[in-house]
Amino acid sequence: MAIRILQGHQHSLAQKEADPHINVVIDVIRAFTVAHYAFCSGVKEIYLVDTVEEAFALKQQHPDFLLAGEVNGLPIQGFDLDNSPVTFQSKNLQDKTIIQKTTNGVHATLHALDADYTLVTGFSNAKTTAKYIQGLQAHSPTLQNINLIASHPTGDDDLACAEYMKSIILDHDNITVEETIQRIEQSHVADKFFDNKNEHFSKEDISLCTVEMHELFVMVVKKKDGKPRIERLEL
Repeated sequence: MAIRILQGHQHSLAQKEADPHINVVIDVIRAFTVAHYAFCSGVKEIYLVDTVEEAFALKQQHPDFLLAGEVNGLPIQGFDLDNSPVTFQSKNLQDKTIIQKTTNGVHATLHALDADYTLVTGFSNAKTTAKYIQGLQAHSPTLQNINLIASHPTGDDDLACAEYMKSIILDHDNITVEETIQRIEQSHVADKFFDNKNEHFSKEDISLCTVEMHELFVMVVKKKDGKPRIERLEL
């Protein structure tokens, strides 16, 4: 088994060189932590789009869909929801469909679809996702090439999560939950969330981004009508 860790959302060349069987895109702060909490709040599916314009166009076709996301971390004018897991934790979104646009995680995922399996995760369901990959590989030994994509170009939060997942998949258990959480909290990506003067970011988000949850589902990316979407796969 070959597990590679890639960093950044512009990784298509490296990805092709790896001939991936399984791609996992990681966005801890905050896109795929948001997705995780969205599914926990009843969301049915999450469509992924690369631009604000694409998001509004899809919304026009499906007025009942909800727009969610950010540009450079900030809420998008005209969107129904932001990119805060606190927002999604507190809402009843039963059977809703989300359209998600984010700077790093979504963009990275749209460049990671050329694999037998594409999954997304934050830290909150990283262990569950890693264990699922273990099971996939055990039942299908031909699934040898695994890419763990830390979607933030420079953040240690996604990289810490990738290294934690790799240790679980390989049964090394040499990286602890506590070490991983500490790296996420101390990453430069988290700094603005602890700045009380920054009204756009809250430390409550980091609290939710660093909770390891144990719901028995993973988030897989498939295409519906030619459009990529995240689905909840029960284990």
